[in-house]
Amino acid sequence: MNSTLREPYQAVIGLEIHIQLLTYSKMFSSDATAYGALPNTNLSPVSLAYPGTLPKVNKKAFDYAIKLGLACESDITELNYFARKSYFYPDLPKGFQITQDTTPICRGGFITIYATEGKEKRIPLIRMHLEEDTGKSVHGIVEDTTLLDYNRAGIPLLELVTAPALTTGKEAYQCLAEVRKLVRYLDICDGNMEEASLRCDANISIASEGTTIFGTRVEVKNMNSMRNVQLAIEHEIERQIALIQAGKPIIAETRSFQAASGETVSLRAKETASEYRYLPEPDIPPVWVSKEWIESIKETMPLLPSACFKKFTEVYGLSHYAADVLTENKAFVLLFEELCQHTNYYTAAANWLLGPVKGYLNEMSLSLTELPLTVENFIALIALVESGAVGFSAAAHQIFPLLLQPNASPNVSPMELAVKLNLIQDSDEENLQLLIEEVLTAYPDKVAAYKNGKQGILAMFMGEIMKNSKGKAHAQLVSKLLQEALNS
Repeated sequence: MNSTLREPYQAVIGLEIHIQLLTYSKMFSSDATAYGALPNTNLSPVSLAYPGTLPKVNKKAFDYAIKLGLACESDITELNYFARKSYFYPDLPKGFQITQDTTPICRGGFITIYATEGKEKRIPLIRMHLEEDTGKSVHGIVEDTTLLDYNRAGIPLLELVTAPALTTGKEAYQCLAEVRKLVRYLDICDGNMEEASLRCDANISIASEGTTIFGTRVEVKNMNSMRNVQLAIEHEIERQIALIQAGKPIIAETRSFQAASGETVSLRAKETASEYRYLPEPDIPPVWVSKEWIESIKETMPLLPSACFKKFTEVYGLSHYAADVLTENKAFVLLFEELCQHTNYYTAAANWLLGPVKGYLNEMSLSLTELPLTVENFIALIALVESGAVGFSAAAHQIFPLLLQPNASPNVSPMELAVKLNLIQDSDEENLQLLIEEVLTAYPDKVAAYKNGKQGILAMFMGEIMKNSKGKAHAQLVSKLLQEALNS
C-alpha cells in the first residue's frame, strides 16, 4: 500500500504469546510432555478426564512462570486461583480448559525492543497466566476425517498478553523475538514455533492518527514463524485500511493467516469473555506464592539478553547488529564472554562466532556445545590473525577446518598449522616495497589515474601485489605502504 494512504491512520497491535513450558510432566497430571511421541501415548485417566480423577498442580510450571515474570519486572501474584473456561475444544477431553482468570500469576512488566538503531521502546505487558494446552487436530491423513492426538492436551502453557502498544509488523516481530530470547535464556521453553512450543496470536485494529479511540479489533491466528507474524500483521493492516477507505465495516472476528498466499481469511466471529462462562475450578485449591519462593527463584536467574546486549555494545564495543545476533543464543553469549576473558580482540571474537563458527554449525547441523574446538585454540587462532601473522581468509578456510577434524590433536596449535601450511604472512617491509614498486612500474597509466582521483584503483593494485606474493604479503602493511608510495 502507498505510504501516503496510511498517513491518516495508525495501527494498534497487541500480542498473545503462548509459551509451552519445558516441564517433564503436564500441568495437572504426571503424564509425559515429550514432543514427537506416538499419538495418544502420553496419556492417563487424568489427562482424559475420567470420572473421579482429580488434577494436581505442577509446581515447576509456577517456578518457570515466576522466572519469566521477574525477567519482565512483573508483579507476582501471591494468591493464585484457577478457573474453568467453558469453551468447546474438540481436542481437549474435559470439554473445558483449566486456566487462570481473575488471578494471573504475573501482572504488568514490559518487554524491551529496539525500534530503531539503539533506540529502546518498552512494550507494556498486561498479564501472564498459567493454563493447560489443548490437544492437536490432525487433518488430511484420512479423507474427510479429523483425527485427534491428545498428547499435547494438558501440557503447561504460559500465556503472555501485551498491551496494544505495537504499531507495525516489524515491532511485533522484534517483541516476539525478545520473548523467545528470554524463554530460551531462562530454560523454560525451547521457543520452537515450528513445533508449536511457542505460538503467537495478534490483535490488530486501525485508528485515526492521533486519536485514543481504537477501531474494531481483529484477531489473527495460525502463524508458525516470526516472519509470518510480521507478514500477517502487515497484510491485515492494509486489509483494514482498504475497508475503511471503501466505506465498509470491519467485522470483529478471528482470522487465519495463509502463508502460501500471504493473506488472512475469516475463521469465525470473535468470542467475548462472557461466552467463556468462567467459573472457579472446584478441584484445585489456591496456590500461595510466598516471598521466600520468589527469592529462591531470583537466585537462579541468569544474566538476561538485555543486560548482555548492553554489555556487548557499551563494554566490548560491538555493533548493535552483532550484539543482537549474539544474544539470540545463550550458548554463544557464554562462549563469547569466556573468549573476552582471555583476549581484547572483542570484535574479532564476535566476527569469528557469527561467521566461520556459525557457518560450520549450520552446515553440520550441530549445536555450539558440540563444536570440536578448545577455547585455547580459538583464542590462539584469533590472535594469529589479529597479529597479522596469517590472513583471515587463510585462517578461516585452511587452519580452522583442520582444528575441527575428529582426529585433530588438541595439542597442535594454530601457529604450528600455519607454519606447516606455509601461511605465515611476509611482514618484511623491504620485500613488500619491492613488490609494490614492481606493480606500480607495470601499470603507469593506472598510477596516473589514481593520482587524478580514481581511488577505486587501489583495490586493483592490492590484488596484483597479493597475487605476486602468492597471498603471503601482510595485507594491512601492504595497504599502508602502497598508499604511502602512491601519495609520495
